[in-house]
Amino acid sequence: MTERLAQIRYDELPPEVRPLADDILKVSSAALGGPYNALLRSPDMARRAFDFLDYLRFKTSVNKRLNEFAILIQARISNAQYEWWAHETIARKAGLSDAVMRDLQACRRPTSMQEDERLVYDFCIQLSLNHRVPDDLWQEAVASMGEQAVVDLTVLSGTYVMVSMLLNATQVGIPGGGAEPLQVLSPLDIRQRLLA
Repeated sequence: MTERLAQIRYDELPPEVRPLADDILKVSSAALGGPYNALLRSPDMARRAFDFLDYLRFKTSVNKRLNEFAILIQARISNAQYEWWAHETIARKAGLSDAVMRDLQACRRPTSMQEDERLVYDFCIQLSLNHRVPDDLWQEAVASMGEQAVVDLTVLSGTYVMVSMLLNATQVGIPGGGAEPLQVLSPLDIRQRLLA
C-alpha cells in the first residue's frame, strides 16, 4: 500500500501554519505524520481538529485506559492499521491488558475485560455498528460513568471514526514499513464477530 500524500516537511509550511505544527510536535508520537500529514493540507480545519483532539485525548472526563480502549475499538472496526499501531502502546501504558488488546486485535469480543471495560466495549460497539445505544445500556453507562463521560465517550468514538477514515483514505502506513497489526476484514465479518 502506497501512501497517497507526500509527507509534509516543517520547512515547507507557510509561516502562519508553523505555530500549529509546533503544537502538533509537542504531543504527536509521529511528528507531522499520521493524520496530521493530511490535516495540515487544510490548515484552518487542522487547527480546529487538533484542538478538539487535544480535549478528547488529554482533557476528557473518561479515564485514559478506557479512552484508549475506545480508540482501539474504532481502529479495529475500521481496519485502521496506523491508528491501532499508534494507540496500542499508549493503551498498554494506560493499563489496558495485552489479553484484552489481543482479543480485540483478532476481532473477538475480549474475554478478560474488567467491568468498566465491558461497559465501554458494549457502548462503543452498539453505537458504532448499530448507530444506536439501547436504553438499558445508556442508563447503565450514565449510572456508572456520569453524563459528561458518556457524552465524551460518544464524541470520542465518532471522532476516531473520522480519524480512521482519514488514515485509510490517504493509506497511511506503519512507520518504517512495519507489519500491519490488523487482519483486514470485511465490514460484515467485523460486525458479526464483534457483536457476537
